[in-house]
Amino acid sequence: MTRDTLKAGDVFYYADEFNLSWHPTLRAMWSPLGQQVMIPTPHQPYKRYGLGAVNYHTGETLLIFRDHKRRSEVAELLQALLEHYPEGTIYVAWDNVSTHQDNEVEAVVRAAAGRLVLLYLPTYSPWLNPIEMLWRHFRREVTHCELFENVKALLRAARDFFDRYNLCPSKILSIIGALPT
Repeated sequence: MTRDTLKAGDVFYYADEFNLSWHPTLRAMWSPLGQQVMIPTPHQPYKRYGLGAVNYHTGETLLIFRDHKRRSEVAELLQALLEHYPEGTIYVAWDNVSTHQDNEVEAVVRAAAGRLVLLYLPTYSPWLNPIEMLWRHFRREVTHCELFENVKALLRAARDFFDRYNLCPSKILSIIGALPT
């Protein structure tokens, strides 16, 4: 089995987590000569986390936003994938972080009875996981140099981004470097 030779009904996802901080991510930007652009920041850097998976062949993205990114949230993402695809085998490629290898995650895999296959990418190799490109695009479009009124507004903007891109999955395929099949 390879990513590009799946049986009919099987799906291949790349998955990962990302931080969603209320603090704006600051990037280089243009400003008039001699004037520094001021980006306001909140007093407390409240964080939320996105856990997501992107279908390498269709571009469809499944995300959950949580207060933490622990083993239970990782197991919840896998369970959401199983519920989204009630038949066929789901292959999930992701990094080797410890939260991906745990009793809670193994319990979901065992309960799936062979329908969920986890593939681990080498440690410290984010360039092998195409979903990292989607996270980078998300940050450029939504969070760079942007202060939201509150954490709810930040989460709403994040959901809106992924909802909008799920309406046109060919854009996601382009971002992650996948060619439509």
